[in-house]
Amino acid sequence: MKRTSFNQYIKDADFRGLFITEMGWNRFHGQAELVPIAIEDKEYKIITVAERNGFQILACSVDEIPTNTLCKRIDSKLRRSANDYICIFFISGTEHQQWIAPVKTVEKRDIVTIEYENADKADFLFSKIPDLSFDIDEQTTIVDVKERIQGAFAVNSEKITKDFYAGFRKEHKAFADFISGIDDQIPATENRNKQWYTSVMLNRLMFCYFIQKKGFLDGNFDYLQEKLGWVQRERGENRFFKTFYRGFLFELFHGGLNSPKHSDEFENVYGRIPYLNGGMFEEHQLEREYKDIDISDDAFVRLFKFFDTWRWHLDTRITASGKDINPDVLGYIFEQYINDRAQMGAYYTKEDITEYIGKNCILPFLMDKVSETSPEAFKPDGYVWRTLRESGDRYIYDAVKKGYTADWQSRIPENIAIGLDTTKPGLLERRKDWNTKTQEAFALPTEIWRETVERLQRCEEVLAKIRKGEITHINDFVTYNLDIRSFVYNLLHNTDDRLFVLHFYKALQRVTILDPTCGSGAFLFAAMNILEPLYEVCIERMQEFNAQNPNRFKPELEEIAHKYRSNIQYFIYKSIILRNLYGVDIMVEATEIAKLRLFLKMMAVVEVDFRADNMGLDPLPDIDFNIRCGNTLVGYATEEELNKDLDTPSDFNQMWANDEFKEKLKTEMQLVATAYETFKTVQFTQSEDMAAFKQAKRGLNERLAALNELLNRRLHKATTSIPYEDWLASHQPFHWLAEFYQIIHDNGGFDVIIGNPPYVEYTKRKLEDIGQPPIVIDSGNLYSAIIFRSKTILTSKSCWGMIVPISFISTRQHQGVRRYIENGTCVYYSSYDIRPDHLFDGAAQRLTIFIVNSNSKGQHTDKQLRWYTIYRPVLFDTIVYTKPLDSSDGYFRTNGLGYGIVSKILSSEKTIITIPPLNDIWIATTANNFIKAIDKQPRYSTNGIAKRPSGWRNLAFSSNLLLDIVSIINSSTFYYLWKSSSDGFNLTTKFILNYCPFFIKKSLKLDKLAVSLQNELELHSESHVRNQKTTGRTEIQLFRVKPVKPIIDEIDIVLAKHFCFTEEELDFIINYDIKYRMGDELNEE
Repeated sequence: MKRTSFNQYIKDADFRGLFITEMGWNRFHGQAELVPIAIEDKEYKIITVAERNGFQILACSVDEIPTNTLCKRIDSKLRRSANDYICIFFISGTEHQQWIAPVKTVEKRDIVTIEYENADKADFLFSKIPDLSFDIDEQTTIVDVKERIQGAFAVNSEKITKDFYAGFRKEHKAFADFISGIDDQIPATENRNKQWYTSVMLNRLMFCYFIQKKGFLDGNFDYLQEKLGWVQRERGENRFFKTFYRGFLFELFHGGLNSPKHSDEFENVYGRIPYLNGGMFEEHQLEREYKDIDISDDAFVRLFKFFDTWRWHLDTRITASGKDINPDVLGYIFEQYINDRAQMGAYYTKEDITEYIGKNCILPFLMDKVSETSPEAFKPDGYVWRTLRESGDRYIYDAVKKGYTADWQSRIPENIAIGLDTTKPGLLERRKDWNTKTQEAFALPTEIWRETVERLQRCEEVLAKIRKGEITHINDFVTYNLDIRSFVYNLLHNTDDRLFVLHFYKALQRVTILDPTCGSGAFLFAAMNILEPLYEVCIERMQEFNAQNPNRFKPELEEIAHKYRSNIQYFIYKSIILRNLYGVDIMVEATEIAKLRLFLKMMAVVEVDFRADNMGLDPLPDIDFNIRCGNTLVGYATEEELNKDLDTPSDFNQMWANDEFKEKLKTEMQLVATAYETFKTVQFTQSEDMAAFKQAKRGLNERLAALNELLNRRLHKATTSIPYEDWLASHQPFHWLAEFYQIIHDNGGFDVIIGNPPYVEYTKRKLEDIGQPPIVIDSGNLYSAIIFRSKTILTSKSCWGMIVPISFISTRQHQGVRRYIENGTCVYYSSYDIRPDHLFDGAAQRLTIFIVNSNSKGQHTDKQLRWYTIYRPVLFDTIVYTKPLDSSDGYFRTNGLGYGIVSKILSSEKTIITIPPLNDIWIATTANNFIKAIDKQPRYSTNGIAKRPSGWRNLAFSSNLLLDIVSIINSSTFYYLWKSSSDGFNLTTKFILNYCPFFIKKSLKLDKLAVSLQNELELHSESHVRNQKTTGRTEIQLFRVKPVKPIIDEIDIVLAKHFCFTEEELDFIINYDIKYRMGDELNEE
């Protein structure tokens, strides 16, 4: 299409002609006019102008282009009649238009907007037209169309965030140099407190940049920049003799944004400024300690210049500028920059990880809770499971069903379909093309036919289970990796049972979700994103039921209507933040960032109203008591822990003192509970009496301080002899029992815990010093201690999950803690390799995610997953769980045919393989795609002197079995056994000696293949020279294993006969992870 034609369609607002005539879309044959959408005092009449496979193109004439917040509210109602769409808002008589499309960003529905004032400025939209167009004879499904639209509208927000961070690092470093009054004798780069205050100031300023772009600072979108210039122009007169920091910002922060009342004199200088509350602009700890802090104006001139190169949005819009940032950038900045979190074993957790863990913990917990109060709905023929049974493939992820139709076996190419029948002989030959690249119509990114067929068969299997009604427990959504978010939302959206909605809403308000090492709040934000649409749909349904009968849901709706000036969305966020979310981190900077991000999330849904009090903004909730700073591992977690300490007195006097202490403690705890309830109630009742609010907070702080002092003194006396103040500073004790008394005491613990604990090796002495139990001390790592602590502060019917190193599931040292969390629960383990791509940016860490549900039993595992970067968006949608087999250290993580293969190997008799005379086999100590073993020492020399090769070990075996063992260790069968039970890198002596004996039989006769294998390995080896200053010239013999894969296949054929593998099992072994093991050589002639 020519640009002139495109421009004419835009000028005429002829969207039907554009899509149908030019872009290959179809006429819509249903009712074109949708039910009008009413929001507040406006009505939006939307019509369908075109469609393709159910994906609709909508148009709506408006008086003014809706804001992003309004678009999200329209989308919430529009989803009932058009879940997948592009909607074009246009102002009649003008060319001012806005295209919006909901896109899925990690299970979250985001709104993408493209806005232009006239056709000539629609360059970006015009560039997208080819991506939105289809050929006349092109065959598509709804999945294909959604994928096309998603690709067209997606913008790489992760790249934008990284680009911003690159500049931010330079600005952070420069800003610190402009600060004076904080230990100036220490260089800025080494000045811990100056670096911290730099972060505090930049956080505050970024917050102000976000809110000024919504007009909350005197309605001026450039408030800070203009006030800086004004102060500099007025310098020397009256108050502005001082710097911008001392003469303006200090009062703006503490006397403006942190004060509910502003005098006329204040407003004459600062204009209309909202009161924010929330604690962010209170006098900071560093400002109390250092009274003479000052910052040069040059710091702000430079910083604002950098900030002004970006477009600041409080919402999550994605536009075409490539310079749009939202509050998510704050979390990335913190995790990457502040205090080198990676050195502390803490890594930035991407949204797909937090989403996967969050939804599979929070939603099963909520549904289990509702099943207790609405049992009829959860019976096999009840509403919940009947809905699933009648849903077809709706809750199977699009990635899983890509290319799937009922007749998919007849649609795939003949040379692929010929390999489907496993009952006929010659399977390996019939599947010779299964390692070729899948056709685009069927393929996920980088898939080969072997993977595609396995996925389509899995889709068919799960679909059959759904239709037969075999899925009757909410945990099955995790087991079969179904779309639990959409399912739960639709249950609430479609039900006629008002009690089901009521019970879910009650469960929603009461669920307590904790991240015990919260960092900047990545998991808390995931939880908020999961809870938000559920609050929305519950409130919508309650309003509908109330419209039918005003007595229904009266108390629930009265709370919402209790003068929330802002809107229901603000109430929802406030409810989630105050009622549902809790976090603890040892770094105070982390908790500051987490709170900052939560506040910005709330302000995103409020529009400035100059006619209303406080510019239409309700004061932010004070969440100082939800997000806490302290050491998760040091302190009394439960009453049981405390009583255990108190119930072991040394003598009668001690016993009497302990009883007196218990009574005093009980009184203090009840006072804390009362003070906390008062504090929270004041916030929810929207009291205008700020004196009452501040008194409530002061009372709670005082009570909590008194209680903590009691517990600190007791713990210090019981555990150490170092001076009390030194112990407080070094250990930062955090008493869960005191800080979250109502949750630990009244609720029995938290309902859900999600997180990414730090991965730090700890010595036995260090772990003993912080009072860890023997099974944690054996593990030698901080993350195991956090796992153990987490289980002690959970309710008996909890759901929880974390991402930890793969060693947790693959090594004996973590077995104690692993068995502790598995006892009486259902646990899901999925494991992730580091090649060719890895989960954490900048950290090659093999990982395991575990999900624990205390309402079920059993273990499930996935294989160790590998993927290319382009596959990452569908990685979590395609997880496949199966029952594992125990190994001596952990589990054999098998799926599909692998389970039977491992079972056959382990059921074989073992042969002793170390009967003299003995000879050595040299085995590489690590493996990635192949295990390497040879019967002579590899060449290795330093400065021409032969030495023992690094990265190899020699093990002695019976001489008459030597060549058989060489063949076995190099085989794909042995590789699979190792890969499915190990950390995917270290090949231990223990593993070799434990599992080689299962393979040995006199009838194997692998000696000729072993000789051929070693000859070919030698032929394809090469010398690698490394020159280093310290050691000099080192020459290493490297072996290329890929060229000898045909010989390895022959070894596996022999082993398959030995273990009675089926031909399908042999095909599985020979081709296991073939795409990654062979790489580019896969399709070479």
